[in-house]
Amino acid sequence: MDKLRWGVMGAAKIAMQHVVPAMQAGQHGRVEAIASRNLAKAEEAARWRGIPRAYGSYEALLAADDVDAVYIPLPNHLHVPWAIKALEAGKHVLCEKPLGLDADEARALQAAAGQHPELRAMEAFMYRFHPQWQRAVEIVATGDVGTVHTIQSFFSYHNVDPGNIRNQAKMGGGALMDIGCYCISLARFLYRAEPRRVVSHVQRDAEFGTDHLASAVLEFEAGTSTFTVGTQLAPFQRVQVVGDAGRVAIEIPFNAPADVPCRLWHQAEGETREELLGPANQYTLMADAFALAVLEDKPVPTPLDDAVGNMAVIDAVFRSGEEGGWVEV
Repeated sequence: MDKLRWGVMGAAKIAMQHVVPAMQAGQHGRVEAIASRNLAKAEEAARWRGIPRAYGSYEALLAADDVDAVYIPLPNHLHVPWAIKALEAGKHVLCEKPLGLDADEARALQAAAGQHPELRAMEAFMYRFHPQWQRAVEIVATGDVGTVHTIQSFFSYHNVDPGNIRNQAKMGGGALMDIGCYCISLARFLYRAEPRRVVSHVQRDAEFGTDHLASAVLEFEAGTSTFTVGTQLAPFQRVQVVGDAGRVAIEIPFNAPADVPCRLWHQAEGETREELLGPANQYTLMADAFALAVLEDKPVPTPLDDAVGNMAVIDAVFRSGEEGGWVEV
């Protein structure tokens, strides 16, 4: 193969507005098919994005001989079941975050992937591929901020639509699953370690039953990471990485625009420098990195071990919110 042949499982907004066009703009893959449980919806999505084929079931997509890999943007509670079915059908899997509803589900997918070592499976944390995050990791790794002792992150939006899947508890909705997963992931990404314990405060919406506000402290050996996420707040996001000799701040850390440069600030040796990174489409970079791993028969950039670790921390944050006090991860 010269390019990975993608199939898209579902016509979700994230897929149609962001990921599919990003895949189509990549160098190492092409989108061959899309499936929905509603054939008319799949056909409409295919016409919109110029996708050659549309299927009226996910099973039909998995049976397609000209699809090598599937991208899964389904609601959270369907991630692991369909990812396992995709692996069993001989397809590589790129699955939206969070990988599952809890760490046990993530481990189930990891075990299924272990039965198919010829296939690749990865959680779609696209932010890690953006040049601003590659630069932030470089600054931390080279010691340009000294030793990192604390990371602060904030991510919020306002959504009170009862029909939105983010507000449906049985589908894995809520702030922690939707956006808190980023704050946890980035801390583990920068510290290159797992937190030992967490303490959190979680507020749930009386009508939806989902967590609409969550704040937590993650304790690592080297320091802490604190975050707040909310689904009923004014939209905002920011990350601060602070060491004993400097600081890095990222202005738009998560949904970085693809068409303009992104800014970060690097404070060291008594001065603060602004750096422009990009423009870059982080979804294209992610899809191409995954495709290259398949085409070159190499490990994926983010292994499933990382996804299991992230879900384990999310589980611990939920437990702390329910029980009160510190909870070991």
